[in-house]
Amino acid sequence: MERQPGDRIEVFAVPGMPMVVPGQDLAGATLAALAAGGEQLRDGDVLVFAQKVVSKAENRFVDLQSVAPGPEAIRLAAIVDKDPRFVEVVLGQASRVVRARTGVLIVEHKLGLVMANAGIDRSNLGPETGEDSVLLLPEDPDGSADALRAAIRDQTGCDVAVIINDSFGRPWRSGTVGVAIGVAGIEALVDKRGQHDLFDRTLRVTVIGHADEIAAAASIVMGGADEGRPVVVVRGLPAAAAQGRATDLVRPAHEDMFR
Repeated sequence: MERQPGDRIEVFAVPGMPMVVPGQDLAGATLAALAAGGEQLRDGDVLVFAQKVVSKAENRFVDLQSVAPGPEAIRLAAIVDKDPRFVEVVLGQASRVVRARTGVLIVEHKLGLVMANAGIDRSNLGPETGEDSVLLLPEDPDGSADALRAAIRDQTGCDVAVIINDSFGRPWRSGTVGVAIGVAGIEALVDKRGQHDLFDRTLRVTVIGHADEIAAAASIVMGGADEGRPVVVVRGLPAAAAQGRATDLVRPAHEDMFR
């Protein structure tokens, strides 16, 4: 039987990525690392970037020594047992607090993402950033994905898609998984409603979080500790170029049965 697009997907890390610093040309560094490793992009590839390297390149650092916590941050910090300055930064990125208890502060980010600590952390920040530095999410992850896609197209002529992923915990499930917080050049959601299953039944509710599935697959290769593989290529997906956005994946408030 002839193999069809999507029958075999290749997922591999961009080898030898450098430590990313503020202002760095992330697209150029990625292409240089690919070339040094004997790899070359192809039309239809999906490049998945870890949120952290995008945020570093965009200089989304905050020095906690410059932060003066307000009364609400001080109150919440006592509940969650965290640095009040850190809590102040989290609140500055949040539209509302969802849950607060010892060791846990879950908020709705201004981007609509519900996540622990507004996605802010200190892991994998080099000593040059300072002991009290934390890193925010990109200000506009979809815009960041657009810019990376355009830069890669300009430098290579290749039509690739870009996903920015981050690690999320999930209600009712233990452990974190990679999800898409920025998308460009690919569908974020794939709507199968109206299509038919193997037995010709009409699908009525099947809408697939396509970009999240790709982000999760890439996360397996990226790892979550000291692996140093922040950029991954996903090759062989059948989906054509599309204008999906990560914001498509955020469930509207009026559809949220658990809010």
